[in-house]
Amino acid sequence: MKGSRENDFVYQAVYRYLTLLIDEAGNGGAVRLPSLRQLSDRLNVSISTVQYAYSLLEKEGRVYSIAKSGYYAQALHMMDSPDSGSDLLETVYVNARRPGMCVLSADEPASLQPLDSPLLMLERELLRQYPRQPHALVQPCGELELRTVLAARYTSSTANYWRADDVYIGADLRGVLEILISVLELRRATVVVESPCDWVILRLLEAAEVRVIELPLLPGGMIDLQRLESVLKSETVRLMLLSSVLSMPRGSLLPLSNQQAVAHLLGRHGTWVLENDCYSELHEGNDAQRMRDWLDPDRLVVFSTFEKFVGAEAPFGYVLSRHWRSELQRHFLLRAFRLSPIRQKAIARLLGGGRLDQHLLVLRRMLKERRTQLIELLRERLGDAMQVVEPEGGATVWVHSLRPVNMAQVFQRLLRQQIVIAPGELFSLQSLHAHHLRLSPLSHGDHDLASVVGLIGDALRLAPAD
Repeated sequence: MKGSRENDFVYQAVYRYLTLLIDEAGNGGAVRLPSLRQLSDRLNVSISTVQYAYSLLEKEGRVYSIAKSGYYAQALHMMDSPDSGSDLLETVYVNARRPGMCVLSADEPASLQPLDSPLLMLERELLRQYPRQPHALVQPCGELELRTVLAARYTSSTANYWRADDVYIGADLRGVLEILISVLELRRATVVVESPCDWVILRLLEAAEVRVIELPLLPGGMIDLQRLESVLKSETVRLMLLSSVLSMPRGSLLPLSNQQAVAHLLGRHGTWVLENDCYSELHEGNDAQRMRDWLDPDRLVVFSTFEKFVGAEAPFGYVLSRHWRSELQRHFLLRAFRLSPIRQKAIARLLGGGRLDQHLLVLRRMLKERRTQLIELLRERLGDAMQVVEPEGGATVWVHSLRPVNMAQVFQRLLRQQIVIAPGELFSLQSLHAHHLRLSPLSHGDHDLASVVGLIGDALRLAPAD
């Protein structure tokens, strides 16, 4: 990277290097590109910098990624579609990266209004204030300034408080969750999760051979207290995974009385809670209670990511925990996340200076406008075919087919029409939500959304009964 111009951001130099590799690959078969860690070591830059350069190339259609396989250089139109026996999630990922596709399967709220410009401007200023130091103090758990700001942001009372030493920052959410699975000793243990549940979390638990008990949310978005108590009495539950505010992908909010009752029940059984805080900043209300406000902070671990509300420039994941300090420190040290300290400082300034809160007001309003447009179209044109769960935040809409249809055929039909949806079965390991799907109005590109909704309706009406 020494040859790059001094006024360039580092990711620009990584981007140019990758374009050279892609050009050398030519137009032949798919060519596997170096992994994030390989490039990070080769070019002596952070993994997040490499990841951002790859994300730029993905958006341009010059690179595509396959889960658990890596990045490849090849024009996507030359790539064969996964066959019908392929993993559904892989099929969604691959087709979502094809040029010209109408992608309704994504969940990237910050893409509508990313904080790229202010973040990079702050980074440029900080680079002048903090020149690179070859022997700077290594902070394996993250930049102290950012950890301090996060601890203050999460502290809500003298009982529910956090210190900088309780905060751990990793390269991305997946890496942080993998550490938690190891530290919390979840392998082959029993974990209760709300259902539907994020597919990234489910896949990681499945890979670790965790025994997952799915607790389907009631129609109003509430947790079934009787069913939960029955599970806690009959099973040895290591912990329960709960949403902090918004339960995604439904986009629903637990009523206050339900939150308190769940917290009381878990406290009575001494059950640990792993709180998913990834979407809390996207809730439309300003006074929503976090689940953690009712929980015992000594039996609580919180995880989140900046990417959902800042954007791709801030892919970092983070954890808050009062316990397992030595284990968490050891795992973060062994992972050797190479995070840009300047980028972390810039994020800290955004959080601590109020800029993020101003941004969130705009982002929430824009997301609501896009969701409202999609919901109105769905109700107007598909009111006889599907029911919409009214979301209270986020970038997606959870819908339910009014008749049991073969959603796999709906998915394949729409795929042939260059439309990618997220079938409900992705959000369960136990074949739940087979007649649901998640839609996002943010990435339909040049496709007319009204026409796309019409095609979805046709696919649902023409699909055979399941």
